[in-house]
Amino acid sequence: MLFTENLEEIIFNRHQLFQTDELVVISGYVGPKPIERLQNLPFHTKVIYGMYGSEGIKRPLHNSLIGLQNGIENLNIFYSNLPVHSKCYAWRNRGQIVHALVGSANFSTNGLTTPFREILAETTYDTFNPLNDYIAKVLNNSQSCLEIGVNILADTAQNIGTTCLLTLLGKDGEVQNSAGLNWGQNPNNHTRPNDAYIKIRVQDINDFPELFSPKRNYPIHQDTRGRVTRHNDAIEIIWDDGISMEGLLEGSQPIDGMTYPKQISSFPVKSELGEYLRNRLGVPLGQPVRKFHLDRYGRTDIAVSLLGEGVYKFDFSI
Repeated sequence: MLFTENLEEIIFNRHQLFQTDELVVISGYVGPKPIERLQNLPFHTKVIYGMYGSEGIKRPLHNSLIGLQNGIENLNIFYSNLPVHSKCYAWRNRGQIVHALVGSANFSTNGLTTPFREILAETTYDTFNPLNDYIAKVLNNSQSCLEIGVNILADTAQNIGTTCLLTLLGKDGEVQNSAGLNWGQNPNNHTRPNDAYIKIRVQDINDFPELFSPKRNYPIHQDTRGRVTRHNDAIEIIWDDGISMEGLLEGSQPIDGMTYPKQISSFPVKSELGEYLRNRLGVPLGQPVRKFHLDRYGRTDIAVSLLGEGVYKFDFSI
């Protein structure tokens, strides 16, 4: 059987069809949000970040994974010293594979929640032993994320892209009254008071095309999490203080014949971003954000960089 939609829900519910005591995930790239969800599974899990061997890992993502490793009892996170780009999900019982999915979907929000972008397919029984041997080979050439030292991180981490400063101000140099951080302040919108987004300008895309890729034209579709998926790519955001959230690259703006996103919002709750930034700025929830709040805090922009496929660092530190 081949799957092209609802991949995240398939992975997290597949164990109900088989007797299993372990899930092993090998993924070229990983994101913290699906890994965090593994704590809800009733058995042990192993996650192997495959491309560490050739690309290393950025410190914010590493720190996020360390936090998950230390906080989830039924989880072990490994970094492969072999460059592994495969995506494999294997359910085992007493060490033997009882079911497996392979394909193109990374174990990240971006890889699992956008319909028709990636696929996963069931493997046949005759592949179980070779696949188990492959998992053993990768694991034998991996190390726990807890064993990675500062020097190794500094030596192996690849600089994926550069850093873009996304302004929180409008064209007039002020915080917009009913857009951006104050999106939810417009009484004519179907929004909540703390709903917010961060604008992506044409200049940002022209200057940093590696950060914001052209959007794909997916069929209009609503997934199990209520997200209309046309033009909206899911991402994971790791803030400078370690907080992580899911987001969307939303909207559309044409640039040189291509369609690009025009804003970033939190998902599935649009107010999560606005509440988070209001808390950091010291603005009461439900109240509008003004430029003097940003000046008092110490900055009027957010530094955005790419940590891995679909995983971003947002730096709002002073």
